Amino acid sequence: MKHKGVKEMKDNLQFMSAQEAVHLINTGDRVGIGGFIGTGVAEEIHMAIENKYIETNTPQNLTLIYAAGIGDGNGASKGLNHYAHEGLIKRVIGGHWGMAPRLAPLVEENKLEAYNLPQGVITQLIRESAAGHPRLISHVGLGTFVDPDWDGGKLNAVTTEDIVEKIQFDGQDYLAYKTLPIDVAILKGTTADEKGNISLEDEPLTLNVLSFAMNARNNGGKVIVQVEKVVRESSLNPKNVHIPHVLVDAIVVVENKENHMQTFGTQYNEAFIRSDLVVNDKKSIYPLNIRKVIARRSAKTLTQSMKVINYGIGVPEVVANVLSEEGQEDHFIPTIEPGIFGGTPVGGLDFGCSINPDAIIDESYMFDYYDGGGLDIAFLGLAQCDDKGNVNVSKFGPKIAGCGGFINITQNAKKLVFCGTFTAGGLKMEVCDGRLVILQEGKVKKFTSDVEQITFSGKVAKQNEKPVLYVTERAVFELRKNGLTLIEIAPGIDLERDVLAQMEFTPLISKDLTLMDKAIFKEGPMGLIYNRSEQDMGSDFLTK
Repeated sequence: MKHKGVKEMKDNLQFMSAQEAVHLINTGDRVGIGGFIGTGVAEEIHMAIENKYIETNTPQNLTLIYAAGIGDGNGASKGLNHYAHEGLIKRVIGGHWGMAPRLAPLVEENKLEAYNLPQGVITQLIRESAAGHPRLISHVGLGTFVDPDWDGGKLNAVTTEDIVEKIQFDGQDYLAYKTLPIDVAILKGTTADEKGNISLEDEPLTLNVLSFAMNARNNGGKVIVQVEKVVRESSLNPKNVHIPHVLVDAIVVVENKENHMQTFGTQYNEAFIRSDLVVNDKKSIYPLNIRKVIARRSAKTLTQSMKVINYGIGVPEVVANVLSEEGQEDHFIPTIEPGIFGGTPVGGLDFGCSINPDAIIDESYMFDYYDGGGLDIAFLGLAQCDDKGNVNVSKFGPKIAGCGGFINITQNAKKLVFCGTFTAGGLKMEVCDGRLVILQEGKVKKFTSDVEQITFSGKVAKQNEKPVLYVTERAVFELRKNGLTLIEIAPGIDLERDVLAQMEFTPLISKDLTLMDKAIFKEGPMGLIYNRSEQDMGSDFLTK
C-alpha cells in the first residue's frame, strides 16, 4: 500500500513524499537526527532537505542534534554530509563527527557553532528532554575536553554558550549537561500502519527513535518517519511497535530502496536481526601482521572475571578474530554501544551491527549499562598518548573525529586496553619467526609530550584505581601511580633506538621490564587457553 501525495489521516497524521516533508521544517528549528553511521538513517529525507536548501535557500540556521556519527566517512554526500552548507545549519551538537567530514571545514572556519559531547550523554539527554528534565547529572566527561575546566565540549571560537556545568553532590564532582529539546525528529522505521504506528522489524538497531519521538512531541515539535511500507490499521503486533502513532506527525514511504538500506554498507542481511540463522561459520585466518600482533598481546590481558566486552573500531576489532582463531570466543559476551549484546560484531559501514545477536536494546539503555559499570573490559583505539596516560582520539588539527562513545566506555569499564601502532605515517614492519623487524619507521610520534585533546584522562583513571594497559606492536605500557610505565618490549626491538627515541617524553621503565611472548610473533595459533584460576591482569591467558 503506497500513498501518493499528502493525505490527511486520523489525528492529523500525514503520508507524504520526502520533498513534501521538508516543508514541515522551519528556519531556526532544532532537528534531532536518528542513526548510527549508516544504520537507522532516513537518507531520502536528508537528501530532500539539502536539495530544497540548494534550490530555495531555505530552511536556514538549523541546529542539528545527534548521538553517533552519521555518514560514510569519506566525504560522499550521505547522512549528515547533506547539511554541510553555510547558512543551512547554525549549530551542531554531536557525539561523533568523523563520519561526516564535510562538516569539519565549517567548524574550522568558524561558520557554525559546534559541540562534541559523549555519545552516551547525548542519548540520555534526548531521553531526559522528553521528560522535561532541565539537566542530566553525570560523572561522564570529568577530566576530559568536555569538562568546563577544559573546553566544555566547544570546538571553535564562535561556540560560546556553556552547555556543561560542574557541580558537587556529597563532596563529589559531577557534570550537569543542559537537556536538548527538539522541534523536529527525523527517524527511520521499517513499517507503518495506517494509524501511524511504526515497527522496526528489519532495522538492525532500535537506537533512540522512541526518545527522539517523545522529545519532539512533548516539546511541541513534529516527528517525521521514513518507512519502507504501509500496512492496514491494527495489523502490527503491538509488541513490535516501537513508535506509537500518537507520537507521529508525518510518514514518508521511501521511493528509492537505495535510500532505505539496513546500513550504508548492506542493503539487507537477515542475520543482523535474527539469532537463529545458520550462517557460514568458516572463518579465514587473519594474516600475521602488525594489527594481529597488537590484538594477540591485547587478548592476553583477559582474565576469568572478564565476561562482558566492548571492541572499538580498527585494531581492537582484530581481538575478536584472535579469540575466534584460538577457540576462546564463547567465553566472552561482546557488546556494541548502539545496543547489541552477543553475536559476532561486524565492521566497516556495518559497524554497530552483529551477526546473530542475542539481544538488541535502545542505545540510551546500553549506555546506562556502561555508565553503571557493566563492562568488564574494553579494547579501544590509541591515537595519541602523553606521559600522564591521557589519550586523544577525537581531534587532530583541523580533523574532528569526535569522541563518540569513547568517554563513556573508558571512564566506566572495569579494565581498559588501548590498542594501536607505536608510530604512524608510513610505518612498515615485518613479523618473522618470533621477532619484530622495523623496515620503515613512522613519521608521526604517537607518544607525545602533550595530547591535542584529552579524550581519556589518566588522572581520573588513577583516582579511580582503574587498570589500564597501552598495547603497541613493539612496547606495552601500564598506567601506574607514578605515571606511564614501560613494562614489555617486543623481541627484536632495540629499547633506545626503536622505543625511547620514538617518543617525545621518557617514560618510567619497570625494573621488571620483560620481552613480549615470542608466540605472539609466530604463525599458527598461540595455544591460548581460558585459565579458570584468577590471576593478575595480563597473565590469565596462558600459552600451552
